[in-house]
Amino acid sequence: MNQPGIDIQGDDTICAPATPPGVSAIAVIRVSGEKAIQISNTLFKSKNTKSNLKNAKSHTVHFGDITDNSDIVDEVLVTVFKAPHSYTGEDSVEISCHGSPYIMKSIVELLVRKGCRYAKPGEFTMRAFLNGKFDLSQAEAVADLIASQSKTSHDLALNQMRGGFSSKIKELREKLLNFTALIELELDFSEEDVEFANRNELKNLLKNLKTEVSKLVDSFKLGNVIKLGIPVAIIGKPNVGKSTLLNAILNEEKAIVSEIPGTTRDTIEDSISINGTTFRFIDTAGLRKSGDQIEKIGIERTYEKIKLSKIILYIFDVSSTSCDEVEEALNEFKDYLNELPEGQSRSKEFILIANKTDMLVEAPKGFRSLVEHDCIFVSAKRKENINLIIDRLSEYVENEKVTDTAIVSNSRHYEALLKASEAIENIEAGFKQELTSDLVVTDIRDALYHLGDITGEITTDEVLGNIFSRFCIGK
Repeated sequence: MNQPGIDIQGDDTICAPATPPGVSAIAVIRVSGEKAIQISNTLFKSKNTKSNLKNAKSHTVHFGDITDNSDIVDEVLVTVFKAPHSYTGEDSVEISCHGSPYIMKSIVELLVRKGCRYAKPGEFTMRAFLNGKFDLSQAEAVADLIASQSKTSHDLALNQMRGGFSSKIKELREKLLNFTALIELELDFSEEDVEFANRNELKNLLKNLKTEVSKLVDSFKLGNVIKLGIPVAIIGKPNVGKSTLLNAILNEEKAIVSEIPGTTRDTIEDSISINGTTFRFIDTAGLRKSGDQIEKIGIERTYEKIKLSKIILYIFDVSSTSCDEVEEALNEFKDYLNELPEGQSRSKEFILIANKTDMLVEAPKGFRSLVEHDCIFVSAKRKENINLIIDRLSEYVENEKVTDTAIVSNSRHYEALLKASEAIENIEAGFKQELTSDLVVTDIRDALYHLGDITGEITTDEVLGNIFSRFCIGK
């Protein structure tokens, strides 16, 4: 069944603004469908009296006016794209007008009056998919590209949109499909007891497939972090400068700073891009025993954030804390630092930060021991040595980088790969149990189905409607 409001067939002409609401210098209105050029031509009056959009070559730009009968709505540039050489694969027109909300609304209303339909969210990209311009994973990467807020998330989405991930899936599926055809052929000659598919080669193929799919499944941990940002928890006792440090890193007064212990009673989050990677910083409630019910809830949430974070910044007041106290505190949180959420394979990065160096009159006690802990000495209040923390975070990203271009960042793809991996294991088990070909081929078809579900080679209208309804209108 179709998702409500989504036209899977895409056999009419649609239009919508491609730029977000609000005032801007220019705006773009997109039109796509069989009558896109014809309808646009009825509204467009070229400055060149000999020019006509219907006779225009593809990928040409035309200067003129959008008119409502004799009234000029706006002076515009119109770009013509003829099928199949357009984003959607259909005849398409892009109208670049001035960015007045009134002008955009007027042009869209004129297009609708002339026979267009207002596009639903993601409908242009859905048409591109249906017309073979993208496979499904590439189409989904378009939304990720639009939403990207850092260089790494941009690069990942761009690579996936260009087919870096889908080509790997198609390669795996093609290898398995060839063997499936031979086994299916065996079933047609079952009475003759013939064997077309070499079982040893198939077992080797399954072993390789299992390895490749496992790599893709494991890459989701990194892909998800790149897409959403690396979570960094700032923890420590009350009044050691956690909120001041957050403000210093973000270079803005995000968190309330007070000399009163326990000011931060809930987590405060904000993001910053460092060398192209997004980090999500979480300022947490101070860790201490408290009788205040609200503060206790905040402390419980702190422990939850510690579990979910990839990086822990443990900050302490170097002017009033001994090394023994630091060691004792670290031992208290050891269980939380080592306990990993489901799907997280590596230990957390732990960075020890000695704050309030501006309060020191001499070297802190146990200085040598703190150096051995690779401690960073800062004054968050004066924003001194904050760059050392930034450098350490950058080093973490460098160590986490994966050179493989096929990285999974989409939860739908991740779930499909898990199911494909399970099907491959069932195939292997079937061979070990010496099951007949008709039973083994069922699991092979399952693996093919789940791999094909990623790229859209096998899918349903309901799935398509759900995916594209999340896109912005005009894309």
